[in-house]
Amino acid sequence: MFRCVLTAAGLVLFACGTAAYAQKQTIGAPPEASNMKLVGTNDLQARSAYQPTIHRQGDRWIAYIGHHGGTDDVPAPLNPMTAQAEPNGTSIVDVTDPARPKYLRHLPGQEGKYESGGAQMVRVCDGKSLPKGDPNAVYMLRTFGSAAHEIWNVADPANPVLVTRLGGLKDTHKSWWECDTGIAFLVSGAPDWRTRRMTQVYDLSDPAHPQKIRDFGLPGQEPGSTGAVPTELHGPISSGPDGNRVYFGYGTNKGGILQIVDRDKLLNGPKEPTPDNLRYPEISRMPMSAFNGAHTTFPMLDMPVAEFAEDKDGKTRDIVMIVDEAILNECGEARQMVWFADVTTEMRPMMISSYTVPEASGQFCQRGGRFGSHSSNESMAPVYYKKMAFIAFFNAGVRALDIRDPYHPKEVGYFIPAITSATDKRCIPIEGGERCKVAIQTNNVETDDRGYIYIVDRANTGLHILELTGPARAVAGLPRN
Repeated sequence: MFRCVLTAAGLVLFACGTAAYAQKQTIGAPPEASNMKLVGTNDLQARSAYQPTIHRQGDRWIAYIGHHGGTDDVPAPLNPMTAQAEPNGTSIVDVTDPARPKYLRHLPGQEGKYESGGAQMVRVCDGKSLPKGDPNAVYMLRTFGSAAHEIWNVADPANPVLVTRLGGLKDTHKSWWECDTGIAFLVSGAPDWRTRRMTQVYDLSDPAHPQKIRDFGLPGQEPGSTGAVPTELHGPISSGPDGNRVYFGYGTNKGGILQIVDRDKLLNGPKEPTPDNLRYPEISRMPMSAFNGAHTTFPMLDMPVAEFAEDKDGKTRDIVMIVDEAILNECGEARQMVWFADVTTEMRPMMISSYTVPEASGQFCQRGGRFGSHSSNESMAPVYYKKMAFIAFFNAGVRALDIRDPYHPKEVGYFIPAITSATDKRCIPIEGGERCKVAIQTNNVETDDRGYIYIVDRANTGLHILELTGPARAVAGLPRN
């Protein structure tokens, strides 16, 4: 059993079996920051958080935040608004005033713990944007644990109404939804496929009547195939019909693959999942090191590079930013990082640069929990797109990168929240028991069109809303504050 003691000196002490560790970090101590400052917070009912999506609804800004399942200690946290213990699901928060975020609703997800429950993923589209949507509706697409995808009408974000459920799955994860076409690339686990996660492509232009287009994955994952099973899907990002590309990332912390796919051929090519049909829409594939995965594959196409402005050719480049996911606590694996690939010549994509937080800058391997990258913001709003990227780096918080020269990305700011009484422990096995530490675990990050940055914490520390300060604002072309 774990025994937690807060000493008079403010040390967090966990006695675990025969091992003990005193962490020299005071609960409520100031955050660590450079060129970023805290605007507002919400505790998200102390639920482990995954994907945030920030959506403008009229004159309001609403944050929809997905959650992992519960923990062994607290499988279903208390919702103070209902006075009921509820499985982790989706938090809906009004962030119109980012200094005073208002919690509107918790929508329970699947019962279960950690990756096996909750409702991790969320995307939002206005009905008036979707070709066949109800113009008065706002649709939220979310996962329901490992079992299903759901669409809710959140036109009144405090009172969601279920519209559609796509069930019968063995897993779900990081989907992508095109609001202008309604095409959705749903990370799923079809029961007859040989991999935990693959892609189900749906037409959700009318969310009340979803139309399945096809199943898709790497050859060797399809039903009836034999031999080794390729690395499972993590998530796709589409450039839409104009860009006509879908960038798939396979793997999390090892054996990663960037796959570039012709969107038109994927949607309109032969649908039966034979090896030849699965290869048909593929343009190219870039394997990564056995040490690293491809959690997020974020395209930045036709990107001007100032260094090449006087060159006859190659003044602009097509870039994909690839982010790995750290999995093991206390640096128990190879470093997971951020990579930049030049895919201008699509048949021969090449890695051009990388970024990591220097471990010695904060002794992050000793802080507890995960240290390494996990995800980037995914908004393509002009305020930051092709200029700055924000990377969730677990116990190193969020990192702001100047990416205007993707061959030489440069950190220009960071923010590491302070731990609170809600921050959960992270443990590793050691001789005689376990060693547990309490540390920030910044898991995901997103931005809005106003320029605010939203980070959420895997270890139950909630939502932090940030803004850039100092020289970092100039990188994005923002006025001084």
